[in-house]
Amino acid sequence: MEQKELIPHLFRTEFRKITAVLCKAFGIEHIETAEDIASETFLSALETWTYKGIPENPVAWLYSVAKNKAKNHIRRHQVFTGKIAPQIRHAEPGIQEIEIDLSDKNIMDSQLQMLFAVCHPSISTEVQISLSLRILCGFGIDEIATALLTSKETINKRLFRAKEKLRLEKVKIEPIATGFASEAEINKRLDTVLTTLYLLFNEGYYSESDNAVLREDLCLEAMRLTYLLIENEQTNQPAVNALLSLMCFHASRFNARKTEKGEIILYHDQDETLWNHELISKGAYFLHQASHGNKISKYHAEAGIAYWHTIKADTPEKWAAILQFFDQLLQIEYSPIAALNRTYALSKVKGKTTAIAEAEKLNLTDNHFYFVLLGELYTDIDNRKAKQNFQKAFLLAKTQTDKLTIQKKIENL
Repeated sequence: MEQKELIPHLFRTEFRKITAVLCKAFGIEHIETAEDIASETFLSALETWTYKGIPENPVAWLYSVAKNKAKNHIRRHQVFTGKIAPQIRHAEPGIQEIEIDLSDKNIMDSQLQMLFAVCHPSISTEVQISLSLRILCGFGIDEIATALLTSKETINKRLFRAKEKLRLEKVKIEPIATGFASEAEINKRLDTVLTTLYLLFNEGYYSESDNAVLREDLCLEAMRLTYLLIENEQTNQPAVNALLSLMCFHASRFNARKTEKGEIILYHDQDETLWNHELISKGAYFLHQASHGNKISKYHAEAGIAYWHTIKADTPEKWAAILQFFDQLLQIEYSPIAALNRTYALSKVKGKTTAIAEAEKLNLTDNHFYFVLLGELYTDIDNRKAKQNFQKAFLLAKTQTDKLTIQKKIENL
């Protein structure tokens, strides 16, 4: 791999690791310092490798430079706090001598602990996602703004406020086994962590960006972080396995879900031979692991729905099972979108007329998916109404990809 490709690749994979370890070492109040040192490390790589060539072990080189930069920062800080700070009233204590441990185990532990710190209940979910993308996924500000459909200024403000909030709340980055007073506290924070990872995956799975139907990088980062939870004894719980199972099932269809031009391919038009059967097997494995315990989460129900979608055959058994999982999901946590999706399964089990009556009760008139579904249900029953609903959906659709898909449906009537 050439330098122009290697450094961006390593930035994506190693920036987050270095940042997490340094945050753990310095404390979350020094999060900007950790980011700065990680950034300076890659700047040094760009400058040095351009003239001296790529080292034999680029990752080890980055870790060595990051350690040295961190130690130099600590020395400078101690000079300040020892010689200058005493002259300043209310000076804060300096960072003590710290061992910078970039071993694989400490990197994994640091990222997991940072995940729990970032998902502190004092900050909003949208900010948790932004922080996760920055600190734990190594995304740049531009990338986060694009992924979350907002401006760089908004992201910068979110991150600044979040870091201030974490600082004011004195949130600690500490081992999960000893950092929480009880298993109940771990589970409470874990619920927030899972919500963040679920939403992070969804941001990638259905992108409203005009230039991307699917952001696979976001989905894969969400899967990587979820797997960290499974690797840890305290967080390897049924709901976590169910969430990773759900992600695996959805990810298995990535290659079949869009055309070479980036246009979306709907489920019934997908080429089943392009589905990743290794990921389907992994999804089934994690779903089995999720069956232990006596609590069913919404992730269990959604994973069940996703599992049946890995079976292409359009059988009564399949849709009856999917409908049952939707009923279970709505009992666990009601969502208008889940209720809307349920009506499609209902149409497969009890017919379109019954499903139309259920769908129209929802009255989600500000959602283009609502009108797309009604258009589908009315097709071949009343094509005039089908067209009217597709036209309403077209006007509400936010992306060019969605508009193109709806236009094709109108033309096919």
